[in-house]
Amino acid sequence: MDMSYFPANYPVQKIQDKITQPLAARVIYSRPQKAGRTIFGGLVKYGEVWRLGANEATEIEFFKQVRMGGKKINKGRYTLYAIVNENNTWTFILNKETDTWGSFKYDAKKDIARTTITTQKTDVVESLSILFEKTSAGFNLVVAWDTAKVSLPFSF
Repeated sequence: MDMSYFPANYPVQKIQDKITQPLAARVIYSRPQKAGRTIFGGLVKYGEVWRLGANEATEIEFFKQVRMGGKKINKGRYTLYAIVNENNTWTFILNKETDTWGSFKYDAKKDIARTTITTQKTDVVESLSILFEKTSAGFNLVVAWDTAKVSLPFSF
């Protein structure tokens, strides 16, 4: 499992007394490997809800209110799923059910928000990677794996 923060390296900044902005978000996820496999359309089926990683479903926590796709998202912890589509878009889903394995018990009635983002082509990324990038309005959650990269914007 891995964890990313916004702002980046928040725990290290905190112990070094170098914090320049408050903690806004954290994502916890498992990092599956490409390992020669066909990822999108193979391991990750098109049009199906995916846990956005391996093992436990990916969780994102917001330490302040944010906006995703124009919708207000309250401070709190959520599961982050994705639906990978054949047309080079991903639909991201924030769901209020947490502490779950995979997407086996996914319940759309517990969705908080959905938004669809177009992917970008990238060099091969062997291990699923999720990180945050600062933007003028807030931050992007950047997900990259295989030859796909997608940036999910959040604003304050």
